[in-house]
Amino acid sequence: MNLAAARHWVFDMDGTLTLAVHDFPAIKRALGIAQDEDILGHLAALPAAEAQAKHAWLMEHERELAIGAVAAPGAVELVRTLHARGVRLGILTRNAHELALVTLAAIGLGDCFASADVIGRDEAIPKPDPDGLLQLAARWDVPPDALVMVGDYRFDLDCARAAGAFGVLVNLAENPWPELADLHAEDCAALLAALGPRPGDGAAI
Repeated sequence: MNLAAARHWVFDMDGTLTLAVHDFPAIKRALGIAQDEDILGHLAALPAAEAQAKHAWLMEHERELAIGAVAAPGAVELVRTLHARGVRLGILTRNAHELALVTLAAIGLGDCFASADVIGRDEAIPKPDPDGLLQLAARWDVPPDALVMVGDYRFDLDCARAAGAFGVLVNLAENPWPELADLHAEDCAALLAALGPRPGDGAAI
């Protein structure tokens, strides 16, 4: 894919557009979840009352993190550059939709994403399932292979691969999943630098 010409970008949020602050082992301990289990998968299998209580705890914990979110290196510049070019921008996160909006506002990117294009754990089957990407492709009326999915974890890459999208790994010094990532950039600043000129501009974006 020619990234400079790509018109439909989807970003993971926590650890991709923001500095990673979630202490997942501590969250699992607080919720009584085994360390080798997926948090959302575990909660989905609980009886309704217990699941509701644990989801409420998780929401409040994540709300505090969202309010204090800090942008990852280059994230604001990359997103604002793409936004200025009129690129369609989406968020696909395992966090909650309302907290994604809080996070985006906290890092100064709230105006770059339409609320309907921010898909959280209640709007789609959580990653690594490709459901959220497929929803965005349908909403934007493009084939899934027109999407660029940017994330910091293998769930993002698995999701991109399953949907047929172009998967970009950021914020890891090395690429531990070379078989899954179509492109690896050290961070969003490096990804922006790698884009080069926009077709027809004759100048770097």
